[in-house]
Amino acid sequence: MALTLDDFDYQLPEELIAQAPLERRTDSRLLQVFPQLNDCRFADLSSLLNTGDLLVFNDTRVIHARLFGTKDTGGRVEVMIERPLGAHEALAQIRASKSPKPGTRLHLEGALEVEVLGRTGEFFHLRFPDTDDLIALLERHGRLPLPPYIERTAGGADESRYQTVYARNPGSVAAPTAGLHFDEALLGTLASQGVNSAFITLNVGAGTFQPVRVHDLSEHRMHTETYFIPQATVDAIATTRAAGRRVICVGTTSMRALESAARTGHLQAGQAESDLFILPGYHFNVADGLITNFHLPKSTLLMLVSAFAGMEAIRRAYAHAIAQRYRFFSYGDAMFLLRNE
Repeated sequence: MALTLDDFDYQLPEELIAQAPLERRTDSRLLQVFPQLNDCRFADLSSLLNTGDLLVFNDTRVIHARLFGTKDTGGRVEVMIERPLGAHEALAQIRASKSPKPGTRLHLEGALEVEVLGRTGEFFHLRFPDTDDLIALLERHGRLPLPPYIERTAGGADESRYQTVYARNPGSVAAPTAGLHFDEALLGTLASQGVNSAFITLNVGAGTFQPVRVHDLSEHRMHTETYFIPQATVDAIATTRAAGRRVICVGTTSMRALESAARTGHLQAGQAESDLFILPGYHFNVADGLITNFHLPKSTLLMLVSAFAGMEAIRRAYAHAIAQRYRFFSYGDAMFLLRNE
């Protein structure tokens, strides 16, 4: 029987959507799903990991991707960068009373004059001034883009807390949120325990928040995201495998990057585009474990974790988390999953 959107729906009390981070990153709760449900603290992650395990982190950095302004006509616009295209162009979502036509000029943040070049699917193709690199312009004039379910504007604390402590490579418009629970002290504890670390870069696009618009999931097409896997990470995974230890992805973005690069059955280093849509029935080639936050109903990320841990296991885990008042989504709590063979 074909999977449908209704297979991945659940009822979440609105008050469980975390609107702000906790005082300390490691104060979050961590739900261990296998071999049975176990309520932990994220600070206790080391008790779930073994010497020689490899954590794979996404070191992308969130850019100031949200801009406000007006069209030539004076109408208000909100621009949300989806992804940079080179040094001076980008794909973006635009909210306005009327969709801007090619040739329209947007006056953003009182500082940038941006030209609409046309449409690419559901996104607008924009050209920014060539006075500076696009990322530099966005960092100077744009605003940090919090997810749409956080009902407030970004504040000063978000500038640090909506980034991982190991963020290095700018290009994402949403944080790889599983990594937000790690601080330098926990990373040091894990390293002293013999838990190894490796990194990939996947630039998260605004499409990660786009709803699935088809009932029959076989008809859904994923948005594309750019990823880069260093040879050092491929080598670290091979060493971990040879030693009989586990590869544990920190976040669904790390998992999507690794699984995209291993579609042939052999993990390959380099840069590429991922449009991988993971549903139950998918065969995982790389990941043995996953640290992840709780995801939105009917989302592709909920489908991914259901494929990895099993649909019934995820349903039980989410029901337990709701009953125990876990905090959900980007600034919420986390789960520790192992692959269900």
